[in-house]
Amino acid sequence: MIGFRTRWAVFLRAFSIQGSFNYRTLIGAGFAFALLPALRRLYGNEGLDAVVARHSRLFNSHPYLAPMAVAAVLRMEEAEDAESVVERFKMAVRGSLGTLGDRIIWAGWRPVCLLAALALALLGARWWVVVGAFLVVYNAGHLAVRVAAFRMGDRWGRDVGERLRRLPLGPTQQVLAAAGAFLTGVVLTLVVAWGPVPPAGRGEWMEGPGWVLAAAAAAGLGVRFKSALGGPVVLVLLGFVALGIALGI
Repeated sequence: MIGFRTRWAVFLRAFSIQGSFNYRTLIGAGFAFALLPALRRLYGNEGLDAVVARHSRLFNSHPYLAPMAVAAVLRMEEAEDAESVVERFKMAVRGSLGTLGDRIIWAGWRPVCLLAALALALLGARWWVVVGAFLVVYNAGHLAVRVAAFRMGDRWGRDVGERLRRLPLGPTQQVLAAAGAFLTGVVLTLVVAWGPVPPAGRGEWMEGPGWVLAAAAAAGLGVRFKSALGGPVVLVLLGFVALGIALGI
């Protein structure tokens, strides 16, 4: 039986799962490294090299969701599932976890946090407030995803794929897309109002209601036509920044 301390060690090691990334096994070596404390408990010295080599084979996943696969495989090894069953499970989940992480994290959560930080900067917040807010908010979500992924894998084992299909991942992605579109509208208005760098008199532009209404309108249009953006919201934002620079000139 694998205890809490060993599971905790496996979870912490999963943070470095990309540390030995290579083009032959991708994050396979990191996967075996994360599992090593549990494998030592289960196999001792006898047969350890063989099972570590087996888990060092080709594997790939989004790094934030990799703990889900690690914990599920830990449960399967603990239950003494056949090697072929464990390998089939790893092959089945690696593509899904990679795609899901790309959509929710790289194309959703990270752009939203970046846009919020840029909005703070354009509103005149000090640089350390902007950087601190981005790091705290982004990493709060990042750590929450890692913890939730590990707990789901540890709880459901090889059934985690089926359980994952029942989660409201589609609505979550839509909410992130709407939030990104909303913030794009806000940032667009701020950039057009005073260019990429706020003027010394930061409050002057807000003397009348015009820019406030423009911000609300742009944000509303962003939410309404979010599906028409057609690409990562950060690329759209870069176009808006270029427009602000041109208008500033």
